[in-house]
Amino acid sequence: MSSLSDRQRRILGFIMDFTEDHDYPPTIREIGEQVGITSTSVVNYNLAKLEDMHLLTRQREVSRGLSLNRSKLADMGITGGNGSNGTLKMSALRAMSEEVVDSRRVRVPILGKIAAGNPIQVEAIDPAAAEDWIELAEGLLGANQQLFALRVQGDSMIDASVLDGDIVILRHQNTADDGDMVAAWIDGDDETTLKFLYREGRNVRLQPANPNPQFKPIIRPAEKVRINGKVVSVIRLLH
Repeated sequence: MSSLSDRQRRILGFIMDFTEDHDYPPTIREIGEQVGITSTSVVNYNLAKLEDMHLLTRQREVSRGLSLNRSKLADMGITGGNGSNGTLKMSALRAMSEEVVDSRRVRVPILGKIAAGNPIQVEAIDPAAAEDWIELAEGLLGANQQLFALRVQGDSMIDASVLDGDIVILRHQNTADDGDMVAAWIDGDDETTLKFLYREGRNVRLQPANPNPQFKPIIRPAEKVRINGKVVSVIRLLH
């Protein structure tokens, strides 16, 4: 059983409380508003994780198509106050969240967004304050790597099969080879972008992967470009 994030605990608790009060489950938007998530795709991602854990089921064609797996929750010691619809026992959820993640899996912090288009400003976020986590099989990425994840915003890398809304997994490093896809901070512009890296004399070219002429290479002096990480994997969430 994968551990539950604090956000997933709050989502489960809200679904149980809402269902108890209204006799029907909340919508995606209502869940987001309650737990402080502005993106419905982030809510969907967390619901998909809970579904993978068999803690709930979903009818995606129905706006209120959530159903809690109460028998599994009861087996785990999570029961309601009235036997059918009740408040989630947070102590039981906390125990779940503190389970040790399988040693063959890696938890990667999602630290915000990165532009695959025109550069946008990205705040530096401490992994301790990650907006979410994604769990991956260790065999896909290898062990003992400093990994972090960013959500892609924009279409400049579509020919590299990186689409708007994808999650890119990066290895933290401050160097990269020509042709690597990197997250690059541009000094002076104070912006971060996702592009292919090429060195050209004293300059660095950050090359998009979209034939549309609106997506132009970004060329800056090498000393103005700082590599934050190299892309090692791309994850697409299907809704």
